[in-house]
Amino acid sequence: MRILTITLTLAVLSVLTPARADEGMWLFNKPPTEVLKKKYGFEPTAAWLEHLQKSSVRFSTGGSGSIVSSNGLVMTNHHVGSDVLQKFSTKENDLLLNGFYAATPDKELPCEDLYLDCLWSIEDVSARVSGAALPSMGVAEKNAARRGEMSAIEKESEAATGLKSEVVTLYQGGRYHLYRYKTYTDVKLVMAPEKDAAFYGGDPDNFEFPRYCLDMCFFRVYENGKPLGMEHFLRWSADGCATKDLVFVAGHPGSTQRLKTVDDMRWLRDTVMPNALSRLWRREVQMQTFSGRSAENARVMETDLFSMQNSRKARTGILQGLLDPMLMAEKIEAERALRAAVDADPELKASAGKAWDRLSASRDVARSMYTRYMALGGSGMNMGSRGFSIAKDLTRMAAEASVADSKRLREYRDSARKTLEIGLFSPSPIDPGMEIDALNSALSRMAETLGGEDPTVLRALAGKSPRARAEELVLGTKLFDVAERKRLAEGGQAAILASKDPLVTLVRDLDPEARKLRKQWEDEVDSVERECYAQIAEARFRVAGDKTYPDATFTLRLSFGQVLPYEENGTEVPAFTQMGGIFARSAERKNAYPFALPKSWVAAKDKLNFATPYNFVATCDIIGGNSGSPVVNRAGEVVGLIFDGNIQSLVGDVAYTEAQARAVSVDSRAMIEALRKIYGAGALADELTAAKVAGSPGH
Repeated sequence: MRILTITLTLAVLSVLTPARADEGMWLFNKPPTEVLKKKYGFEPTAAWLEHLQKSSVRFSTGGSGSIVSSNGLVMTNHHVGSDVLQKFSTKENDLLLNGFYAATPDKELPCEDLYLDCLWSIEDVSARVSGAALPSMGVAEKNAARRGEMSAIEKESEAATGLKSEVVTLYQGGRYHLYRYKTYTDVKLVMAPEKDAAFYGGDPDNFEFPRYCLDMCFFRVYENGKPLGMEHFLRWSADGCATKDLVFVAGHPGSTQRLKTVDDMRWLRDTVMPNALSRLWRREVQMQTFSGRSAENARVMETDLFSMQNSRKARTGILQGLLDPMLMAEKIEAERALRAAVDADPELKASAGKAWDRLSASRDVARSMYTRYMALGGSGMNMGSRGFSIAKDLTRMAAEASVADSKRLREYRDSARKTLEIGLFSPSPIDPGMEIDALNSALSRMAETLGGEDPTVLRALAGKSPRARAEELVLGTKLFDVAERKRLAEGGQAAILASKDPLVTLVRDLDPEARKLRKQWEDEVDSVERECYAQIAEARFRVAGDKTYPDATFTLRLSFGQVLPYEENGTEVPAFTQMGGIFARSAERKNAYPFALPKSWVAAKDKLNFATPYNFVATCDIIGGNSGSPVVNRAGEVVGLIFDGNIQSLVGDVAYTEAQARAVSVDSRAMIEALRKIYGAGALADELTAAKVAGSPGH
């Protein structure tokens, strides 16, 4: 038996341990030190890691960023900041289209509903969270106990430290870490180029390479009316990077499914992704139809349409990966080896042997309720409408207030209240036309999915067509007025129950069933997943060691890789493009949209150094959510800004590949060249390139 166990352990190590050394979205408190030292001769110190961690931020709009000056300057992507740019835009002055630069501090624009989270400390609370689930409890009761303990830990932490506190589930329940954040709520917009420069090539070039995008945007953090002095910020590299250089990415990858079982991969392939793509394709066409009705419609819908197109293209890539027999064969072999090792060890077999079969059985429950659950917007009751979302948050927040904090829906716990209210009471304008279009779409899909005579559909439509009902809801609501939202929030449950606002009434009508479905999903699907994946994670740790990375959770991770070209269709794709290439690209496409050059670039053509590196690719392991992440060298200096992956990287949700998959970045040298010679933003360039001070963290 001992010989068999050793043999199986070696077999499982060969398929579970990343064979490609640049793979991984690593925890900052568990970095890949051995791999880096062995392959690259680089060993990050604790000071190097802390400096990079505390110089990185997460945007509430959904993306990453970094602090890049001692005066609170923050760098991210234009497409991460596009929601802010859209809110500041008017028909007369479209900042998203035309760009923006505050030449002096008094011209910087306050972003009232934007906040940034900076990870300040990490604490392993696995024993406490897992220990709350007693052996005598049922599976749903255990899940509720773990959730309650997580809320209690967060509340205690926030009271003790004053920092935003979030218990993060890692390894699908194998570990729990407490993340404490400094949250910056006083943020101002400093600079953004035109959309045609930031998103040059539009949807045709999205997820492609070569690229010619200046996808950058700058903000500034304030405190008490003054720029916030930063102890930790990333300095600018004078020399940028070169082919074969080792580079690092610090960012917040959104979600991956790499540690899922084979049956869960099949569930994603056969149910989740096809359903998601159906919804995305449908909504994208509807948005394009709305946009095509007028220039103003196109302006207000632009950001949402881009997001929809981006999501559709990304999920198409994920599904293509799941349909790849070779990828699935690798997953099957890895699972076979792990299960064989578990079966060969009596202790592991007793603790985890049934986990795979229990997970597969939970999928039967998921299949039986998935269509209805998603028709009512899933766990968040998401209908794609901001007005509906406001009504839902007001309604659920009031109802949850009477429930003990440990038993509430997670998004309404006390520790989440502050940031929830920032979005809830945002003064940013809501376009009625967009709202009608969104609700018409959601109600139509609900009716088509569940049937026109379904009781829930009849209740939602209230005797009208989806379009007429959407118009009634939007034109009759008062929730676009922040004062009305605050009145309802302050009035609590009594105010919600007394409200005749049509959106609040609709939420009240749908919420009971939506909550019932959510509870069933949490009790019979999520709770089984949490318990079984925790058992599988422990088995994997026992067999292959714990020097692996967990799936992404939109929390801070460290990735690394080399700046490397790749081969496509038998031809080498160089690692870098140059600024002069955008002029050749424009001429080749006859300067037609979306390849037309911005006027500012045409005017500055003779000033530019065409040989300046523009965009580059590296083998760093990234995914959606990493947009806006800084790319740094061994010294921790900025050499680039992540803004995309190539088409071959889209499978990264379920598997990492290195042969062709690449992360795509804006080169730091191109950013400075453009700021100085195109946008007249010399002061901003000077702030970014300020002289390096002695004693800055290195390795």
